Amino acid sequence: MQTCPVKARDVLMRSVRAFFYARGYTEVETPVRLETPCMELHIDAEPSGDHFLRTSPEIFHKQLLAAGHTRIFEIGKCFRSGERGPLHHPEYTMLEWYQTDADYMDILEETRDLVSRVWNAVSNDWKILTVSDAFREFAGWDPAGNYDEDRFDIDLVDRVEPAIRAMGGPVVLKDYPVEAAALSRVKPDDPRLAERWELYIDGVEIANAYSELTDPVEQRARFEACAAQRQAMGKTVYPIDENFIQALEKMPASGGIALGVDRLLMLMQGETSLDAVLPFRS
Repeated sequence: MQTCPVKARDVLMRSVRAFFYARGYTEVETPVRLETPCMELHIDAEPSGDHFLRTSPEIFHKQLLAAGHTRIFEIGKCFRSGERGPLHHPEYTMLEWYQTDADYMDILEETRDLVSRVWNAVSNDWKILTVSDAFREFAGWDPAGNYDEDRFDIDLVDRVEPAIRAMGGPVVLKDYPVEAAALSRVKPDDPRLAERWELYIDGVEIANAYSELTDPVEQRARFEACAAQRQAMGKTVYPIDENFIQALEKMPASGGIALGVDRLLMLMQGETSLDAVLPFRS
């Protein structure tokens, strides 16, 4: 039996906060309106006067890690321009958290604990596939060392994600080509790959996690490459946030994750569209 989405969201938020409080996390609030959005190739920020609305709180969270905070989380509104559909809204609720002295696999175990805590009905059988294995099996090629962005994106949507959907339950796709993980640390044993994973539940992408890149020189180079690509695509090119780059010089090794609260609630409610769990639509 479905619960009123307003009440269901309240229950979910209380459970999420209780989980992190019990683990010694500090809840933080960071700016929603900012001068410099985090630059990613296919994510466009919503203008707000001479500023932008955030697409993620990530750049501020990493500055907090650099300042000495070790376990932080935030539940807050984020925005993306031009995104609208059953699984996309221009305004959405993001849960993002970071832990120092952790990597992406530590965050995976914590995510498994969180999801099982807030959603008793979800399967405990989490399937884990590398991107290389998934693409070899379902798309007939390995993007590691042979990365082609257009081919990768098309095959991910048309071949790999339908196969993940058919598996049902939680499926983790991990170890992405380094070209597809602009903010992630490279795997020390294979420089073709980045320490990134994504979580799907019943075929719906729920979360994106990294071992965080802490090299300011490499991060600047990646932002500059992204800026050149965005310019070639006719997209707005955002300036590089110098405070963020400087923070990376002091940021310890960390793992972090962004999880879509609205999508999780949608699945928990047995719905197939975000419209069913959003009482107000922007």
